Amino acid sequence: MPLYRDSGVVLRTHKLGEADRIITVLTRGRGKIRAVAKGVRRTKSKFGARLEPGMHVDLQCYEGRNLDTVTQTESLDAWGNALARDYSRWTAASAILETADRLTEEHEPSVQQYLLLAGALRTLANADHASELILDAYLLRALAVAGWAPSFHDCAQCGDEGPHRAFHVSSGGVLCRLCRVPGSSSPAPETLELLAALLVGDWVAADASLDRHRREGSGLTSAFLQWHLERGVLSLRHVDRTRVDQPRLDDHTPQRTG
Repeated sequence: MPLYRDSGVVLRTHKLGEADRIITVLTRGRGKIRAVAKGVRRTKSKFGARLEPGMHVDLQCYEGRNLDTVTQTESLDAWGNALARDYSRWTAASAILETADRLTEEHEPSVQQYLLLAGALRTLANADHASELILDAYLLRALAVAGWAPSFHDCAQCGDEGPHRAFHVSSGGVLCRLCRVPGSSSPAPETLELLAALLVGDWVAADASLDRHRREGSGLTSAFLQWHLERGVLSLRHVDRTRVDQPRLDDHTPQRTG
């Protein structure tokens, strides 16, 4: 049976027999694969800890009829430890991994999705930005890569130049007055600006946003994601969104003293 090597991110695992595990990995060159990791649940396993969700690994496998088999693995980035120590980061990572699993197909290469996933987990592990911002940025970009890019400025239906205030999930984003349909919401302009910033990677604008706009944006992002996936992402239920508004570094409001 032919051997191959590839780098990938472990999306999920489940038990097989008494000591084995089936792992689902989004790889760079082969897309999503499923492979048997034999003996990894034994305490003496040499690479069991490397094959946990969120781990970035280099794999050597041989092809099987239904499932491939892992013969060797090397850790590229051990993000799991940093993510597991913080609840908000871990729940965001879980939602990211589940979404990546849902947006990809087995044996269909998607380098963009792989790079986007690896970048999101790396940023989460490094705590470069607030976890909810990283999650929403990933969700919006992953949907765009899949062909469902939302519009936050120009009308999603007729293309009329924005900004527009109405937002409708099934219509693809913001709508002008002529295209607005019943059931459209009217998010704050700052919320739409935040979502547009996350979609293009404008972290200066995103980091300066208020928490009430982040929460509203997260709700729109989740609704948009679940509309296109046609069923819910279970991990989103556990994401920590309990933050309250905090003063920003550029807030020059005089502070009361004495």
